[in-house]
Amino acid sequence: MSKQEFTITVYTENQVGLLNRIAIIFSRRKINIESLNTSPSEVPSIHRFSILIHETEEVVRKLARQIEKQVDVLKAYYNTNEEIVWQELALYKVPTEIITEKVKVERLLREHGARAIVIRKDYTIFETTGHREETDKLIKVLEPYGLIEFVRSARVAIIKDSAGFHSKLREFERKEPAEEVIENEFLDKQDEVFTM
Repeated sequence: MSKQEFTITVYTENQVGLLNRIAIIFSRRKINIESLNTSPSEVPSIHRFSILIHETEEVVRKLARQIEKQVDVLKAYYNTNEEIVWQELALYKVPTEIITEKVKVERLLREHGARAIVIRKDYTIFETTGHREETDKLIKVLEPYGLIEFVRSARVAIIKDSAGFHSKLREFERKEPAEEVIENEFLDKQDEVFTM
């Protein structure tokens, strides 16, 4: 099996130390994390990790199973780039004087889908989103004009063929209801008996 990019999506409870425990799973196996993003999910109090790695599917499958064994992890999925919609955000800081004198800024912004978000006398900051190859192109364009600073965010991804974790969580609760749900069903049945 050949290595390729995989995005591992992990739904978790927001607990202190969980990120460290997940990172240890990768470091023990000497697997480099290319990018890592954590954010709230569509479900209140549930967080979502998006982890980008370059590995074989067999290794990624084992990693997902190991991650799911963590106490605060609800579910871990892994997907290829074809199975997700993903973007990265990039910021570029360049000297304002050089960029306005030597570059047609409007053309530059149009060609690379960028926009100026800060314009100061000493520097201008551009922002663009896209895949890594797209954001790398703008680095090459700006380097000759004195690129001062560059930063790129971690990957943000959504699974194409998913109904969403929220509906999967509800489905899981219907199959294996929590104690509160069972208790409520029991009380509801008792109420029915008493009202007859």
